[in-house]
Amino acid sequence: MSRQVSCGGVLIGDGAPISIQSMTNTDTRNVAETVRQIGRLTDAGCDIVRCAIPDMEAADAFGQIKKLVKTPLVADIHFDYRLAVAAIKNGADKVRINPGNIGNRDRVKAVVDAAKERQIPIRIGVNSGSLEKEILEKYQGVTAEGLAESALKNIKLIEDMDFSDIVLSLKSSDVRLNYRAHKLIFEKMEYPLHIGITEAGTVESGKAKSAIGIGALLLEGIGDTIRVSLTGDPVNEVFFAAEILKALDLKKSSIHFISCPTCGRCGVDLAKITADVETALKPVEDRMKQNNVSSFSVAVMGCEVNGPGEAKDADFGVACGKGKGLIFKNGEIVKTVQEEDIAKELILYIKQEKILV
Repeated sequence: MSRQVSCGGVLIGDGAPISIQSMTNTDTRNVAETVRQIGRLTDAGCDIVRCAIPDMEAADAFGQIKKLVKTPLVADIHFDYRLAVAAIKNGADKVRINPGNIGNRDRVKAVVDAAKERQIPIRIGVNSGSLEKEILEKYQGVTAEGLAESALKNIKLIEDMDFSDIVLSLKSSDVRLNYRAHKLIFEKMEYPLHIGITEAGTVESGKAKSAIGIGALLLEGIGDTIRVSLTGDPVNEVFFAAEILKALDLKKSSIHFISCPTCGRCGVDLAKITADVETALKPVEDRMKQNNVSSFSVAVMGCEVNGPGEAKDADFGVACGKGKGLIFKNGEIVKTVQEEDIAKELILYIKQEKILV
């Protein structure tokens, strides 16, 4: 078990639920736009949001933003220690720094003292793109060993300032290197780990790298809070992070959705049916939370081979034949419907059974 810290009331480490993080890509100085994006991230299920603080105007705006949102906010600081101190005074729930690019010991200590006074954690961020020159020279480039050494050096620097509310992140865009670095560091320190694959790519290409990189670590029991890094709308990061956690049974899913990949036996347009069902189920999940409805499973199957068995085993399901489908509810066939009515009828039975109409 790792030590535990609190970021604005969200616990990280020591067995706490794995939290989902993301980062705004708005100009932090634009308070209204940033607040709107934080609201969208929160609605999507983000537990902690990070904002870039590139200058003092952004640090001041951060203070205004903090007063307008309830989600815990992390100030992301590089190079200028004064920005970190200002963000902490303006209400940051955590600051993210790389001590190596903050400057000399006195500047790092100024940040640590401010965090200590406000009783907030510091996230030490070590990134393959900004390793110290001497470590790059020692290992002749970026290596897992170099990332781990940099992390341990920066941890000791802050520990020597009598500060231990630390979260560590060490990230690379190389999935294998990222995995090895975390394996090396995991046994050598006791602080919570913020994990992810940095600069993973677009929504399409970055999903695979993130799922493998984050999933592999979580399966090893490594990781206390996660961020999926995808180019574009950060809300996509939150949705996909939740999917990773659900796939590993680390986050409870309200609806367990099952569908077959289809083959030459399929006699309906299953891609359209599954898309229609999944789209219709999204607002259902919100009403489930409001009405305290327990989770359930839905199976949409394309042929008679595995279809009847999967549909019968699910709480609600359909097994399709040529141009039609058998609707199942709680293991029993309730209706045969034509292809164009499958999605509508299946959703109707779900809503009636769960009192969600």
